[in-house]
Amino acid sequence: MIRYTLTRFALLLLGLLVASVLIFLTLRVLPGDIAHLIAGVGSTPEQQDAIRERLGLDRPLPEQYLTWIGGLFRGDLGTSLLTGTSVVDELAQKAEVTVPLGILSLLIAVVISVPLGVLSAMRRGRASGTGLSVGAQTLAAVPVVWAGMMLVVVFAVWLGWLPAQGFPRSGWSDPWAALRALILPALTIGIVEGAMLLRFVRSATLQAVGQDFVRTAAAKGLTRDQALIRHGLPVVGLSVITVLGLQVAGIIVGAVVIEQLFSLPGIGRMLVADVAARDLPKVQGELLALTGFVLIVGFVVDLVHRLIDPRQREAS
Repeated sequence: MIRYTLTRFALLLLGLLVASVLIFLTLRVLPGDIAHLIAGVGSTPEQQDAIRERLGLDRPLPEQYLTWIGGLFRGDLGTSLLTGTSVVDELAQKAEVTVPLGILSLLIAVVISVPLGVLSAMRRGRASGTGLSVGAQTLAAVPVVWAGMMLVVVFAVWLGWLPAQGFPRSGWSDPWAALRALILPALTIGIVEGAMLLRFVRSATLQAVGQDFVRTAAAKGLTRDQALIRHGLPVVGLSVITVLGLQVAGIIVGAVVIEQLFSLPGIGRMLVADVAARDLPKVQGELLALTGFVLIVGFVVDLVHRLIDPRQREAS
Protein backbone atom coordinates (compact mmCIF):
# COMPACT_ATOMS: atom_id res chain seq x y z
CA MET A 1 0.00 0.00 0.00
CA ILE A 2 2.86 2.39 0.79
CA ARG A 3 4.47 1.75 -2.59
CA TYR A 4 1.15 2.26 -4.36
CA THR A 5 0.55 5.53 -2.48
CA LEU A 6 3.99 6.87 -3.34
CA THR A 7 3.51 5.93 -7.00
CA ARG A 8 0.14 7.67 -7.17
CA PHE A 9 1.56 10.72 -5.40
CA ALA A 10 4.42 10.90 -7.91
CA LEU A 11 1.87 10.76 -10.74
CA LEU A 12 -0.09 13.52 -9.02
CA LEU A 13 2.98 15.77 -8.95
CA LEU A 14 3.76 14.93 -12.57
CA GLY A 15 0.20 15.79 -13.55
CA LEU A 16 0.44 19.14 -11.78
CA LEU A 17 3.72 19.88 -13.53
CA VAL A 18 2.31 19.08 -16.97
CA ALA A 19 -0.82 21.10 -16.19
CA SER A 20 1.24 24.10 -15.11
CA VAL A 21 3.19 24.08 -18.39
CA LEU A 22 0.04 23.79 -20.48
CA ILE A 23 -1.72 26.56 -18.53
CA PHE A 24 1.28 28.88 -18.78
CA LEU A 25 1.74 28.39 -22.54
CA THR A 26 -1.97 28.51 -23.36
CA LEU A 27 -2.46 31.85 -21.64
CA ARG A 28 0.48 33.32 -23.55
CA VAL A 29 -1.23 32.80 -26.90
CA LEU A 30 -4.41 34.65 -25.94
CA PRO A 31 -5.00 37.85 -27.93
CA GLY A 32 -4.49 41.23 -26.26
CA ASP A 33 -1.74 43.01 -24.39
CA ILE A 34 -1.86 43.30 -20.61
CA ALA A 35 0.57 46.22 -20.65
CA HIS A 36 -1.72 48.16 -22.98
CA LEU A 37 -4.70 47.29 -20.80
CA ILE A 38 -3.00 48.54 -17.64
CA ALA A 39 -1.58 51.68 -19.28
CA GLY A 40 -4.96 52.57 -20.71
CA VAL A 41 -6.17 54.05 -23.98
CA GLY A 42 -3.86 56.71 -25.40
CA SER A 43 -0.76 55.42 -23.64
CA THR A 44 2.57 55.63 -25.44
CA PRO A 45 4.68 52.61 -26.45
CA GLU A 46 7.33 53.78 -23.98
CA GLN A 47 4.83 53.66 -21.12
CA GLN A 48 3.72 50.17 -22.14
CA ASP A 49 7.33 48.98 -22.38
CA ALA A 50 7.98 50.33 -18.89
CA ILE A 51 5.02 48.33 -17.55
CA ARG A 52 6.25 45.15 -19.27
CA GLU A 53 9.68 45.63 -17.74
CA ARG A 54 8.24 46.29 -14.28
CA LEU A 55 6.04 43.19 -14.44
CA GLY A 56 8.72 40.99 -15.99
CA LEU A 57 6.70 40.42 -19.17
CA ASP A 58 9.69 41.31 -21.32
CA ARG A 59 11.73 38.36 -20.03
CA PRO A 60 11.97 35.04 -21.93
CA LEU A 61 9.09 32.65 -21.39
CA PRO A 62 11.20 29.94 -19.68
CA GLU A 63 12.42 32.51 -17.16
CA GLN A 64 8.87 33.72 -16.51
CA TYR A 65 7.69 30.13 -16.03
CA LEU A 66 10.50 29.22 -13.62
CA THR A 67 9.81 32.36 -11.58
CA TRP A 68 6.13 31.45 -11.34
CA ILE A 69 6.66 27.77 -10.53
CA GLY A 70 9.32 28.68 -7.99
CA GLY A 71 6.81 30.82 -6.13
CA LEU A 72 4.37 27.93 -6.20
CA PHE A 73 6.70 25.84 -4.01
CA ARG A 74 6.53 28.67 -1.44
CA GLY A 75 2.74 28.68 -1.53
CA ASP A 76 2.67 31.80 -3.70
CA LEU A 77 0.43 31.64 -6.77
CA GLY A 78 1.33 35.13 -7.85
CA THR A 79 -0.11 38.61 -7.58
CA SER A 80 -2.86 40.19 -9.62
CA LEU A 81 -1.48 42.59 -12.21
CA LEU A 82 -4.55 44.81 -12.02
CA THR A 83 -5.29 44.92 -8.29
CA GLY A 84 -1.94 43.98 -6.73
CA THR A 85 -3.61 41.50 -4.37
CA SER A 86 -2.36 37.99 -3.61
CA VAL A 87 -3.96 35.27 -5.72
CA VAL A 88 -3.95 32.90 -2.74
CA ASP A 89 -5.84 35.40 -0.58
CA GLU A 90 -8.48 35.99 -3.25
CA LEU A 91 -8.88 32.26 -3.87
CA ALA A 92 -9.39 31.68 -0.15
CA GLN A 93 -12.03 34.38 -0.04
CA LYS A 94 -13.93 33.14 -3.10
CA ALA A 95 -13.65 29.52 -1.96
CA GLU A 96 -16.03 30.37 0.89
CA VAL A 97 -18.74 30.38 -1.79
CA THR A 98 -17.50 27.83 -4.34
CA VAL A 99 -16.51 25.03 -1.93
CA PRO A 100 -19.86 24.91 -0.06
CA LEU A 101 -21.64 25.13 -3.42
CA GLY A 102 -19.67 22.15 -4.73
CA ILE A 103 -20.21 20.07 -1.58
CA LEU A 104 -23.93 20.79 -1.52
CA SER A 105 -24.23 20.02 -5.25
CA LEU A 106 -22.42 16.70 -4.79
CA LEU A 107 -24.65 15.72 -1.87
CA ILE A 108 -27.78 16.50 -3.89
CA ALA A 109 -26.45 14.49 -6.84
CA VAL A 110 -25.75 11.47 -4.61
CA VAL A 111 -29.11 11.67 -2.80
CA ILE A 112 -30.90 11.77 -6.16
CA SER A 113 -28.88 9.24 -8.10
CA VAL A 114 -28.10 6.37 -5.72
CA PRO A 115 -31.58 5.41 -4.44
CA LEU A 116 -33.33 6.19 -7.73
CA GLY A 117 -30.66 4.43 -9.77
CA VAL A 118 -30.97 1.27 -7.66
CA LEU A 119 -34.78 1.48 -7.78
CA SER A 120 -34.70 1.91 -11.56
CA ALA A 121 -32.58 -1.25 -11.90
CA MET A 122 -34.73 -3.25 -9.48
CA ARG A 123 -37.88 -2.21 -11.36
CA ARG A 124 -36.45 -2.90 -14.79
CA GLY A 125 -39.18 -3.81 -17.26
CA ARG A 126 -41.87 -2.09 -15.20
CA ALA A 127 -43.42 1.30 -15.82
CA SER A 128 -41.72 2.90 -12.80
CA GLY A 129 -38.28 1.68 -13.81
CA THR A 130 -38.73 2.78 -17.40
CA GLY A 131 -40.01 6.18 -16.27
CA LEU A 132 -36.97 6.73 -14.05
CA SER A 133 -34.61 5.73 -16.84
CA VAL A 134 -36.28 8.03 -19.37
CA GLY A 135 -36.37 10.88 -16.84
CA ALA A 136 -32.65 10.51 -16.16
CA GLN A 137 -31.85 10.49 -19.87
CA THR A 138 -33.89 13.66 -20.33
CA LEU A 139 -32.43 15.56 -17.37
CA ALA A 140 -28.88 14.58 -18.30
CA ALA A 141 -29.39 16.27 -21.68
CA VAL A 142 -30.73 19.51 -20.19
CA PRO A 143 -28.28 22.46 -20.35
CA VAL A 144 -27.36 23.56 -16.85
CA VAL A 145 -28.23 27.21 -17.63
CA TRP A 146 -31.73 26.28 -18.76
CA ALA A 147 -32.25 24.12 -15.67
CA GLY A 148 -31.16 27.01 -13.46
CA MET A 149 -33.54 29.43 -15.17
CA MET A 150 -36.46 27.04 -14.73
CA LEU A 151 -35.70 26.61 -11.03
CA VAL A 152 -35.52 30.40 -10.62
CA VAL A 153 -38.91 30.80 -12.32
CA VAL A 154 -40.53 28.18 -10.09
CA PHE A 155 -38.94 28.72 -6.66
CA ALA A 156 -37.97 32.40 -6.81
CA VAL A 157 -40.55 34.03 -9.09
CA TRP A 158 -43.71 31.96 -8.71
CA LEU A 159 -43.33 30.65 -5.15
CA GLY A 160 -40.95 33.27 -3.75
CA TRP A 161 -39.30 30.76 -1.44
CA LEU A 162 -35.66 31.37 -2.36
CA PRO A 163 -33.55 34.29 -3.63
CA ALA A 164 -32.91 34.35 -7.37
CA GLN A 165 -29.43 35.89 -7.28
CA GLY A 166 -26.68 37.20 -5.05
CA PHE A 167 -24.90 36.20 -1.87
CA PRO A 168 -25.04 37.97 1.53
CA ARG A 169 -22.34 40.60 1.98
CA SER A 170 -21.89 39.35 5.52
CA GLY A 171 -21.01 35.93 4.11
CA TRP A 172 -21.34 32.99 6.48
CA SER A 173 -21.80 35.20 9.53
CA ASP A 174 -25.50 34.70 8.70
CA PRO A 175 -25.50 30.94 7.91
CA TRP A 176 -29.19 30.66 7.03
CA ALA A 177 -29.09 33.54 4.53
CA ALA A 178 -25.89 32.16 2.96
CA LEU A 179 -27.37 28.66 2.71
CA ARG A 180 -30.58 29.96 1.12
CA ALA A 181 -28.52 31.76 -1.50
CA LEU A 182 -26.80 28.49 -2.45
CA ILE A 183 -29.84 26.19 -2.55
CA LEU A 184 -31.01 27.01 -6.08
CA PRO A 185 -27.49 26.98 -7.60
CA ALA A 186 -26.71 23.69 -5.87
CA LEU A 187 -30.02 22.18 -6.98
CA THR A 188 -29.26 23.22 -10.56
CA ILE A 189 -25.88 21.48 -10.61
CA GLY A 190 -26.98 18.57 -8.42
CA ILE A 191 -30.02 17.64 -10.51
CA VAL A 192 -28.12 17.61 -13.81
CA GLU A 193 -25.09 15.79 -12.40
CA GLY A 194 -27.35 13.47 -10.43
CA ALA A 195 -29.18 12.47 -13.60
CA MET A 196 -25.86 11.54 -15.21
CA LEU A 197 -24.81 9.57 -12.14
CA LEU A 198 -28.21 7.85 -11.92
CA ARG A 199 -27.64 6.20 -15.29
CA PHE A 200 -24.32 4.83 -14.11
CA VAL A 201 -25.78 3.56 -10.81
CA ARG A 202 -28.54 1.81 -12.76
CA SER A 203 -26.03 0.18 -15.08
CA ALA A 204 -23.78 -0.90 -12.19
CA THR A 205 -26.75 -2.32 -10.30
CA LEU A 206 -27.94 -4.31 -13.31
CA GLN A 207 -24.43 -5.69 -13.69
CA ALA A 208 -24.37 -6.68 -10.01
CA VAL A 209 -27.67 -8.53 -10.38
CA GLY A 210 -26.03 -10.85 -12.89
CA GLN A 211 -23.07 -11.71 -10.65
CA ASP A 212 -22.70 -15.27 -9.41
CA PHE A 213 -22.68 -14.34 -5.72
CA VAL A 214 -26.01 -12.54 -6.06
CA ARG A 215 -27.60 -15.49 -7.87
CA THR A 216 -26.18 -17.84 -5.24
CA ALA A 217 -27.69 -15.75 -2.44
CA ALA A 218 -31.03 -15.84 -4.25
CA ALA A 219 -30.78 -19.60 -4.65
CA LYS A 220 -30.35 -19.96 -0.88
CA GLY A 221 -33.76 -18.46 -0.22
CA LEU A 222 -33.42 -14.71 -0.58
CA THR A 223 -35.53 -12.82 -3.06
CA ARG A 224 -33.73 -11.11 -5.93
CA ASP A 225 -34.15 -7.71 -4.32
CA GLN A 226 -32.93 -8.95 -0.93
CA ALA A 227 -29.87 -10.61 -2.51
CA LEU A 228 -29.09 -7.42 -4.40
CA ILE A 229 -29.41 -5.18 -1.34
CA ARG A 230 -27.34 -7.41 0.94
CA HIS A 231 -24.63 -8.57 -1.45
CA GLY A 232 -24.78 -6.48 -4.62
CA LEU A 233 -24.97 -2.92 -3.32
CA PRO A 234 -21.48 -2.95 -1.72
CA VAL A 235 -20.05 -3.71 -5.16
CA VAL A 236 -22.15 -0.93 -6.68
CA GLY A 237 -20.86 1.42 -3.99
CA LEU A 238 -17.26 0.78 -5.00
CA SER A 239 -18.06 1.75 -8.57
CA VAL A 240 -19.98 4.83 -7.48
CA ILE A 241 -17.02 6.07 -5.42
CA THR A 242 -14.83 6.00 -8.53
CA VAL A 243 -17.38 7.89 -10.63
CA LEU A 244 -17.88 10.49 -7.90
CA GLY A 245 -14.25 11.50 -8.34
CA LEU A 246 -14.99 12.19 -12.01
CA GLN A 247 -18.17 14.07 -11.10
CA VAL A 248 -16.09 16.64 -9.21
CA ALA A 249 -14.72 17.96 -12.51
CA GLY A 250 -18.25 18.30 -13.87
CA ILE A 251 -19.35 20.16 -10.77
CA ILE A 252 -16.44 22.61 -11.09
CA VAL A 253 -17.34 23.30 -14.72
CA GLY A 254 -20.97 23.72 -13.73
CA ALA A 255 -19.99 26.12 -10.94
CA VAL A 256 -18.28 28.45 -13.44
CA VAL A 257 -21.54 28.81 -15.37
CA ILE A 258 -23.90 28.81 -12.41
CA GLU A 259 -21.98 31.46 -10.48
CA GLN A 260 -22.46 33.76 -13.46
CA LEU A 261 -26.18 32.95 -13.67
CA PHE A 262 -26.85 33.44 -9.96
CA SER A 263 -24.33 36.30 -9.44
CA LEU A 264 -22.37 34.37 -6.82
CA PRO A 265 -18.97 35.84 -5.85
CA GLY A 266 -17.11 32.55 -6.25
CA ILE A 267 -14.00 31.28 -7.99
CA GLY A 268 -15.81 30.58 -11.27
CA ARG A 269 -17.14 34.09 -11.64
CA MET A 270 -13.78 35.56 -10.66
CA LEU A 271 -12.04 33.37 -13.26
CA VAL A 272 -14.30 34.56 -16.07
CA ALA A 273 -13.73 38.20 -15.13
CA ASP A 274 -9.95 37.74 -14.91
CA VAL A 275 -9.78 36.05 -18.32
CA ALA A 276 -11.65 38.99 -19.84
CA ALA A 277 -9.25 41.42 -18.11
CA ARG A 278 -6.15 39.47 -19.24
CA ASP A 279 -4.87 39.25 -15.67
CA LEU A 280 -2.47 36.42 -16.53
CA PRO A 281 -0.85 35.68 -13.14
CA LYS A 282 -4.22 35.54 -11.47
CA VAL A 283 -5.76 33.32 -14.15
CA GLN A 284 -2.72 31.04 -13.98
CA GLY A 285 -3.10 30.62 -10.25
CA GLU A 286 -6.84 30.03 -10.46
CA LEU A 287 -6.60 27.41 -13.21
CA LEU A 288 -3.75 25.60 -11.48
CA ALA A 289 -5.62 25.59 -8.16
CA LEU A 290 -8.74 24.11 -9.81
CA THR A 291 -6.68 21.55 -11.72
CA GLY A 292 -4.79 20.60 -8.58
CA PHE A 293 -8.06 20.17 -6.69
CA VAL A 294 -9.40 17.76 -9.32
CA LEU A 295 -6.16 15.77 -9.33
CA ILE A 296 -6.09 15.57 -5.54
CA VAL A 297 -9.69 14.31 -5.47
CA GLY A 298 -8.74 11.60 -7.97
CA PHE A 299 -5.73 10.69 -5.84
CA VAL A 300 -7.87 10.37 -2.70
CA VAL A 301 -10.52 8.35 -4.53
CA ASP A 302 -7.88 5.91 -5.77
CA LEU A 303 -6.55 5.40 -2.25
CA VAL A 304 -10.01 4.98 -0.73
CA HIS A 305 -11.02 2.53 -3.45
CA ARG A 306 -7.92 0.45 -2.83
CA LEU A 307 -8.41 0.47 0.93
CA ILE A 308 -12.00 -0.77 0.84
CA ASP A 309 -11.78 -3.12 -2.16
CA PRO A 310 -10.16 -6.41 -1.09
CA ARG A 311 -9.81 -7.54 -4.72
CA GLN A 312 -7.27 -4.80 -5.48
CA ARG A 313 -5.28 -5.58 -2.33
CA GLU A 314 -5.19 -9.27 -3.21
CA ALA A 315 -4.14 -8.51 -6.79
CA SER A 316 -1.19 -6.48 -5.52
